[in-house]
Amino acid sequence: MLDVDAKTETAIFAGGAKPAPPRPFRIGRLNLEIRQQLPAWQQALILGSAILIGLLLSGVVLVIAGVSARDLFNEFIVNTLFDGQNLRAVLFQASPLILVGIGAAAALRVRFWNLGIEGQMIWGGICATVLSLYHVGPDATRLPLMLVVAALAGMAWVLIAIFFKMRFGVNEIISTLLMNYIAMYFLLQLVYGPWKDPADGFPHSPAFAPYERLPDLMSGFNSALLLAAILTAVVWWLVHVSRAGFYMNFLYANDRMALAMGAPTRAITLIAVLLSGALSGVAGFAVTAGQEGRLTQSFFEGYGFSGILIAFLGRSDPLAAAIVAILVAMLFITGQSLQVFYQIPFAMVQLIQALIVICVAASEFIVRHRIHWVR
Repeated sequence: MLDVDAKTETAIFAGGAKPAPPRPFRIGRLNLEIRQQLPAWQQALILGSAILIGLLLSGVVLVIAGVSARDLFNEFIVNTLFDGQNLRAVLFQASPLILVGIGAAAALRVRFWNLGIEGQMIWGGICATVLSLYHVGPDATRLPLMLVVAALAGMAWVLIAIFFKMRFGVNEIISTLLMNYIAMYFLLQLVYGPWKDPADGFPHSPAFAPYERLPDLMSGFNSALLLAAILTAVVWWLVHVSRAGFYMNFLYANDRMALAMGAPTRAITLIAVLLSGALSGVAGFAVTAGQEGRLTQSFFEGYGFSGILIAFLGRSDPLAAAIVAILVAMLFITGQSLQVFYQIPFAMVQLIQALIVICVAASEFIVRHRIHWVR
């Protein structure tokens, strides 16, 4: 071993490496990552938690407005779900909401924002009313004929928008919205003009005959609900089982990759959009022949926004959209009860609906992203 004197040792340490300074304290940061896949039960848990949070926030707002917690529980749960008359009202209101919801979901499957649902509903109602006013076809088959004609009318109206998108690249959001106004003013021209009911002079068509209206089933439930359930099952099969549904899911996941792989993107887009228009036309038929019993000037109002909202909250899945439509119908019926019996203003009802929608929309972010702390 070499002997090193004290002076040399001092020189070595003076010119050599110094000990590392202590690491500074770091608080850390939030890291945002995109989830690759989340199990279905976790998605359902997140969505259910978001709905529960929205309901709790809505309850707090209503309690501050003067409605007791006991009354809220009775209105939202007891009276809505366990009272036969209110349950029938909810399902009656849910029938057209289901139709517009699954219609919007079918279009969103191919990345087509069908904001023309109200226009397609208008034409569906108008064409169904034509058969009633002019007695087209035998009485026994007029109701199913009205259904078919309403579906064809909705398809024909949305075909204009999809043609302009495929041929000229016109954004469907703009075209479908503008076409709503064309349909609406044509409807007003009819109900304020040649189709005004001569019996009372109000701006609506004469009442449909009893055999031209959707009949009630057992326990007072309207057959529009059965129609909505059948069409929901058909659209679910088309989206999740058929080959066309496989291509729709491909387009929904990555439209550019689907085009590069040679998938029939134009044909599948056309099928999905025409299906969306047909379902919207049937919704117009369901309102006129089921709820109103005639063509009115405002039978379509609110369904366009509701359909897009239902499809978005249902993540473009037909079955989920149908369930969301029933929940939205519950909100509508409960909101009407709050207005009548508790003098809650309509703006407060809209605020409650907005709170629930915001919470559910926020759950979509949690489903698609993962947040964790990194130090």
